[in-house]
Amino acid sequence: MCGIFGCTGRDDLGEVLVEGLTTLEYRGYDSAGLAVVGGSRAAPELRLVKRAGKLSALRSAVDGQDLSGTAGLGHTRWATHGPPTDRNAHPHVGGDGRLAIVHNGILENHEALRAELAGGVELASDTDSELLAHLVAVERDALAREAADVAAGAAQSATVGASVLGEATRRALGRCEGQFALAVIDARDPATIVAARRGAPLILGHGDTASWLASDVAGLIRHTRDVEALMDDQLAILTPESVSVCDLGGNPTRGHRYTVDWDVEAAEKQGYPHFMLKEINEQPGAVRETLLDRFDEHGRLRLDEEWVGDGELRRIDKVYVVACGTSYHAGMVGRYAIEHWARLGVDVEIASEFRYRDPILNPHTLVVAISQSGETTDTVAAAAHARDQRAPVLAVTNVVGSTLARAADGVLYTRAGPEIGVAATKTFLTQVVAVDLLALYLAQERRTLLAEELGDAFVRLEGLPELLDRVLATGDQIAELAAGLAHRDYFMFIARHAGLPIALEGALKLKEISYTHAEGFPAGEMKHGPIALIDDGGPVIALATRSHVRAKLLSSIAEVRARGAVVVAVATEGDTEIRAHADHVVYVPDVHELLAPVLSVVPTQLFAYHVATQLGRDVDQPRNLAKTVTVE
Repeated sequence: MCGIFGCTGRDDLGEVLVEGLTTLEYRGYDSAGLAVVGGSRAAPELRLVKRAGKLSALRSAVDGQDLSGTAGLGHTRWATHGPPTDRNAHPHVGGDGRLAIVHNGILENHEALRAELAGGVELASDTDSELLAHLVAVERDALAREAADVAAGAAQSATVGASVLGEATRRALGRCEGQFALAVIDARDPATIVAARRGAPLILGHGDTASWLASDVAGLIRHTRDVEALMDDQLAILTPESVSVCDLGGNPTRGHRYTVDWDVEAAEKQGYPHFMLKEINEQPGAVRETLLDRFDEHGRLRLDEEWVGDGELRRIDKVYVVACGTSYHAGMVGRYAIEHWARLGVDVEIASEFRYRDPILNPHTLVVAISQSGETTDTVAAAAHARDQRAPVLAVTNVVGSTLARAADGVLYTRAGPEIGVAATKTFLTQVVAVDLLALYLAQERRTLLAEELGDAFVRLEGLPELLDRVLATGDQIAELAAGLAHRDYFMFIARHAGLPIALEGALKLKEISYTHAEGFPAGEMKHGPIALIDDGGPVIALATRSHVRAKLLSSIAEVRARGAVVVAVATEGDTEIRAHADHVVYVPDVHELLAPVLSVVPTQLFAYHVATQLGRDVDQPRNLAKTVTVE
């Protein structure tokens, strides 16, 4: 979740840009940089400073430099294409070196664009974002040539507020597929910033003698509270005196303009009372990011960093998934998908125990190591043990350049962006979607699914973000349920099949942020001991979405309810029968049973959040817990 900050109309741009990036630092990043149009009025020039690492490195680099000017951009990068290095840090320069861009998002057609630009430009980074800088420069130069013709110049003057840079950016984006929040400056137009968005946030700030832009309001409210959120496929031109907006067709329009009445801390949370609730609500967008740009030019599903040679995966005969905590539950969901689609046997192992039990590993065993941070000590050690045994290792992680990513033979990035709340929500959901992608990839390479079947399954995955929005709309109902049950002594979560990992995850989420005892069980195991815990009024949350074992789960629900349990069922829309078995029902949309965990986990996250807030807990920083476990 990179951060963009820009300003035109302030002379002290170096200081303003670093301060703006500091307000966005919580978003997470691994490199930072800034670009300023400075120099004399007669000969303005582009000045660029960027460094890998934290903002302290950038501050040291700019100390003592003259970074005054007319317009400037700053960026904190969360690496996707290319490792976090100075050369891959933003801003990126295009053309004759006088134009710079910052970009959040992914260009899905970056390979085609790279091939198109090959020979004409010399790329200075590994990123897809640099291609945008060159595309805008190419279009700018073409417009300059067109302007030599009076008729062409007259036609151009009617576009995008007569801004050559704006028109060049508009044309360049017409050639791009994917997500972007983009800002451009050019020494040829020294007081102008051009910005555009599709799928990634970008907020404009209005002032009397200066204009600003940032990835979110946190970067702006020190300067102005008069803000305007760009909508998808809108482009803005900022000068010190004005902000104008058009669509990508060049037609004048407006973004969503409003006045901010939050303090700085609230603005960082975008109006949410806690980061955890914000991150729960970011899950549709995070899943979209996970699914972006997953097919190559031949229409084949791909990972991010692949090691596999022809036929190698067809020789795999066993899969181990190793992970800890919430990531372990994501791996459990993946087991059902891999076994069903790729027809491979899967064991899911707690990473801290894996290498101590002398697992049987060889070159035909694939080890999938899952860690949000890529720094979880036990998971990194388990992956290293597997490689020592010559087993190929695939990392599923959220952090480019992390220890796990560097140690693995191949990597699948979840692209969830930084998660500030200690309790994992959007990182869990993107891990689940990532292992579903892995299952389809293995099925493709092992030829256990036809191309049409794989395509249909991917289309179902692409439909999940919209369905997640519908689940999030049940938040008020879940808050009311939580208020009535928050003070109970214990909670039990039950499920069957692919719902079981969600029962375990729901119990984990509740206990770690509310400090209330909660356990998850396979419903078929209730009569083997756990049912003894049921007493009058004891809450049982049943994951009861449509599946081939739903009838068996209904029998377990009947058993606990007959013993006095208060049953809250998470069920599939249209299931009216469930109302006869449960005291409360929360509905989620109907999907394939292997994808149901993506939707059914959201009510359990919201329930845990609202129970914890009812009890007055610190949901973002629960006691005794750290975001990343880096010691064994």
